[in-house]
Amino acid sequence: MRANYRMQRLFVTADLALAQAFEATAEQFNYLANVLRFEEGAELLVFNGRHGEWKARVHFPTRKKIMITPAEETRPQPDDCDLHFLFAPLKVGRMDYLVQKAVEMGAGILQPVMTQHVQGKIGNIDRLQANAVEAAEQCGVLAIPKVVEPVKLRDLLERWPSDRRIIYCDEDSTTQNPLPALSRIEEKSLALLVGPEGGFSEDERALLRSLPFVTAIPLGPRILRADTAAVAAMAVVQAAIGDWR
Repeated sequence: MRANYRMQRLFVTADLALAQAFEATAEQFNYLANVLRFEEGAELLVFNGRHGEWKARVHFPTRKKIMITPAEETRPQPDDCDLHFLFAPLKVGRMDYLVQKAVEMGAGILQPVMTQHVQGKIGNIDRLQANAVEAAEQCGVLAIPKVVEPVKLRDLLERWPSDRRIIYCDEDSTTQNPLPALSRIEEKSLALLVGPEGGFSEDERALLRSLPFVTAIPLGPRILRADTAAVAAMAVVQAAIGDWR
């Protein structure tokens, strides 16, 4: 069932069940009462990443308090997205965009990876997680991706499970078409690795190409910025061997 984009959606942490009212947080109260100017009995959609999506009604027991009551389940909770997105951090504004698009494209894990030519840094995991939640609210996603702590590329590869294939974007690939390489992948568990603006170093590229669980793919004849490459790569992976099929 597709998302209802006509109704306001709100991520909550409370358990969701029929007629089980819960109190809005102070931040949610301000958003609903002062930003959206909701009134008694107004309806919205709520989700928590665990119990599906529910149509709910708001109630003002006092002027400073909002209770939210689930009234009807609109969508059941889907399985978590299994695609892991591994990315070299970018500068703040573009990294926010990167996280938002990864959520929209179906990433289940967001893993910052520190490479030799990385230009950005991760100052606050909570900020990235909040960005992921906001993207889920806006685009109808019910399974909230988890943002994990940054890790160095070599450390990541040393402990990587061999049954999850890493697909990485290699601008020096000898072909421009990613589909032949993707068509040879048999594993169902996948990860996509996108490097920094400066690309992977020669040592990193040699390491990646030496590993049996890594597949290099090109992204066409043009040089793409890292955030553009991420969206393009996720689209082609999802279409060719992911959950778009």
